Amino acid sequence: MGEAKKSEWMEWLESIVTALLLAFLLRLFVFDVVLVEGSSMHPTLESGDRLIVTKLSYKFKQPQRGDIVVFKNPDNPRVNYIKRVIGVEGDTVEIKDGNVYVNGKALIEPYIAEPTMGDYPRTVVPEGTIFVMGDNRNFSRDSRNSHVGFIPMQNIIGKAKIRIWPVWAVTTFK
Repeated sequence: MGEAKKSEWMEWLESIVTALLLAFLLRLFVFDVVLVEGSSMHPTLESGDRLIVTKLSYKFKQPQRGDIVVFKNPDNPRVNYIKRVIGVEGDTVEIKDGNVYVNGKALIEPYIAEPTMGDYPRTVVPEGTIFVMGDNRNFSRDSRNSHVGFIPMQNIIGKAKIRIWPVWAVTTFK
């Protein structure tokens, strides 16, 4: 009877170790849960929101305008930011008179907190990078800032897919 009990405990231990290893690998390579800190993505995201970020999204395709991405700040890779993709490589981005223009066309942005203050000169997004901005445009440290600038593709951690917290605000993102 003792041998059967020991065998059962070993099976349980193997199952738990396997589950923990699988969870670790999934979080390392497939998805992560990210805490939003700060108000730069208000009103779309609030400080304290928790998001599921898919890490595989950009292994097979490029980011698209409008995607919400998590990335390592090029100026300080220990700090992660979450912003919206405004321009992809080859796009021309410009901000004037409160409007953001991509390839000469004003963006329709129902997600922003208020019109964008300040201008940004017409600039081409370099190859292998994206241009990002927070939805709370006037309180966001984003690609307009020289300490952030264009985001190299290798700095992108993943794409925000689902807000899972708070429960009453569960949302999926395109």
